[in-house]
Amino acid sequence: MSPRKRKLYVQVAAYAVFVLAVLGLVLFADWGAVGEYFLDLDVAANAFPKIITVALKNTVIYTLSAYVVGFVIGLVVALMRLSSIAVYRAVALVYIEVFRGLPALVVFLIFGFGLPVAFPGLVFPFEQYGTVAVALGLVAAAYMAETFRAGIQAVPKGQMEAARSLGMPYTRAMRSIVVPQALRVVIPPLTNELILLFKDSSLVFVLGVTAFTTELSKFGGDLAATYADSTPLVLAGAMYLVITVPLGYLVRRLEAKQGRAR
Repeated sequence: MSPRKRKLYVQVAAYAVFVLAVLGLVLFADWGAVGEYFLDLDVAANAFPKIITVALKNTVIYTLSAYVVGFVIGLVVALMRLSSIAVYRAVALVYIEVFRGLPALVVFLIFGFGLPVAFPGLVFPFEQYGTVAVALGLVAAAYMAETFRAGIQAVPKGQMEAARSLGMPYTRAMRSIVVPQALRVVIPPLTNELILLFKDSSLVFVLGVTAFTTELSKFGGDLAATYADSTPLVLAGAMYLVITVPLGYLVRRLEAKQGRAR
């Protein structure tokens, strides 16, 4: 059997398994119970409009603020990682390894409860919003730093050599020539990081939230507990998909565009 035919048979088998799984789900699932516990329209109606005006809004704020913090710190750490100064490289490496190794939940606990105990009077700007932005942003920065480093190293060395031969200082050449080119390369993975941050924002609940600072997961969980029904959790999941699915599509388009350019 030729490799082409083997590949075709594997694809047919995969589609057949998928179709059988869907048919089994449709034929044997208890759709009455599913509708009662996961798709109760009366319970769903009680989630609006706060699931959008409060929960989704806060989730977006937490995500974007952490992304900005992670972007700035990640770029600085990446430049330190590539520095000719050994101390800078060591500090950047320790930072990356520590914050990539710690679960985001642990970082939230440290910044939400550990640091205020260790340093009485320590208050982050904008209260809980600032705490989330810093804690989640530091975690994101560790991953973004490696992404930036890979992007900078992907820029041909001749670019820097040409700039230096023209008398341009290293810092200016990096800022004006190398980094802008690297940013174009790392746009798809940085968009993926935004998707991950959007989901990681669900950990904000460990800091304790109010009715005005709650995010999607906590909002859906509290409403599900109130009505003893999982419909609010389904709605919260749908809100996540409203954001993450278009972002995932955008990543694929950007990657395809870069592939064509190469």
